Amino acid sequence: MPVVRTLQRAVGRMVQGPACGCGTAARPRQLLGSSPWQIPADANFHSASFSEADRPRVLITGGLGQLGVGLANLLRKRFGKDNVILSDIRKPSDHVFHSGLHNVLDVAAEHNLRLFVPSTIGAFGPTSPRNPTPDLCTQRPRTIYGVSKVHAELMGEYYHYRYGLDFRCLRYPGIISADSQCGGGTTDYAVQIFHDAVKNGKFECYLKPSTRLPMMYIDDCLRATLEVMEAPAEALSLRTYNVNAMSFSPEEVAQEVLKHIPGFQITYNVDSVRQDIADSWPLNFDDSNARKDWGWKHDFDLPELVMTMLSFHGSDSRVAQAN
Repeated sequence: MPVVRTLQRAVGRMVQGPACGCGTAARPRQLLGSSPWQIPADANFHSASFSEADRPRVLITGGLGQLGVGLANLLRKRFGKDNVILSDIRKPSDHVFHSGLHNVLDVAAEHNLRLFVPSTIGAFGPTSPRNPTPDLCTQRPRTIYGVSKVHAELMGEYYHYRYGLDFRCLRYPGIISADSQCGGGTTDYAVQIFHDAVKNGKFECYLKPSTRLPMMYIDDCLRATLEVMEAPAEALSLRTYNVNAMSFSPEEVAQEVLKHIPGFQITYNVDSVRQDIADSWPLNFDDSNARKDWGWKHDFDLPELVMTMLSFHGSDSRVAQAN
């Protein structure tokens, strides 16, 4: 996940820590972190709130992945392209990641900042209720990725109730975007299928045809992130929310692709490791609290998602012919 940091215009004492740096001044702005995004508790994201000279300057580290690039584009529209810097480094070890996280929590609590940490569908495990999966339930993930996310969720909630930290967190489903490369994750088949459909007219899937998982298009993901950060504190009944848009299986998305690319074929070569992970994750996210508390509403369902992804990858002519 990307790290979003705001570079302070005011000159202040700099405090450095593992995977974390921060600037302090009489009026601190957004802080920095290892996977989190910190801002003053009374901040507003709309660019109209800032004069040209006072717009935040944002540094996104580890930002060349699926979320970072899209988030950078969105923030550049808000704050200006010269005020957002995108960079990337090697992923830190789990030890460094966790101790970076704790330092960020301490700094955020000390300076009364708002802190956002992204979480994931992977924060649930085989003993969690799967259809639907509510915000509050047994989690117990079986991957280190999921364990680290639960750790971040619980530490953030502890700091909220113990020190009054304005901690906010979203559990994302599988995120689908057209302008990033697949990383081999369990839900990445739902990205790769569009690349292969346009290039080769066929796709080999590593999950079973009926494996249903929650999914979301990148534009909805980025908008949900900004909206939860802008929500009034008094509107939030939880610190960590599920957000969702749709749930589908490989055979369902393949049928939708077939409507636009006649002759498209999908075959299956099941990877047991990724299949076991998928079988332990939710079939459907219950995001009713997000919709009730801060008005979350997705824009992209499966038909819109498929049309957008195929058009992006250059199948406009095929899509037009099919329509």
